[in-house]
Amino acid sequence: MDFYNIGKIVNTQGLRGEVRVMSITDFPEKRFQVGNEVYAFLNEDKSEKLEIDGVRSHKNFILLHFKGKPTINDVEYLKPSILKIAEDQLDNDDLNPGEYYYHQIIGLNVIDTDGNSIGTVKEILSPGANDVWVVKRDNKSDLLLPKIDSVILDVNLDDSVITVEIPGGLDDED
Repeated sequence: MDFYNIGKIVNTQGLRGEVRVMSITDFPEKRFQVGNEVYAFLNEDKSEKLEIDGVRSHKNFILLHFKGKPTINDVEYLKPSILKIAEDQLDNDDLNPGEYYYHQIIGLNVIDTDGNSIGTVKEILSPGANDVWVVKRDNKSDLLLPKIDSVILDVNLDDSVITVEIPGGLDDED
């Protein structure tokens, strides 16, 4: 079974079994709901299925509480771990036209309108109004591309290629 990252447990919160989670998912409001099941990957070989029974926000974190884990002692071993969902928990109905899951974009090749290779998407940031796609380039610093229609012209998942138009001033190394 394939799993997809949705967050990282970075610490505990208080004494009542809550954990601090940094969200790394495209739909945090859907992924972190009471009743949802997630998998905590403690390392490559060990994972544990957990059921969320409490969710709240605190600063830049999502605080989660898991069923059957009432105290800090019950969750201390979970830090640090990566929270994932199983592939069958993805719902393609979540996506509107022009929207993609992070795992569909990361690793795609990025080209300009002339077909010149720019690099590969290595990460997606969510700083605010729109996502930013981080493109790893050979012998240059990473390029940060805002996920807006005037920059991201086409995403072809079948060919694993993203066509972009880089506005003047966005790439300081040109």
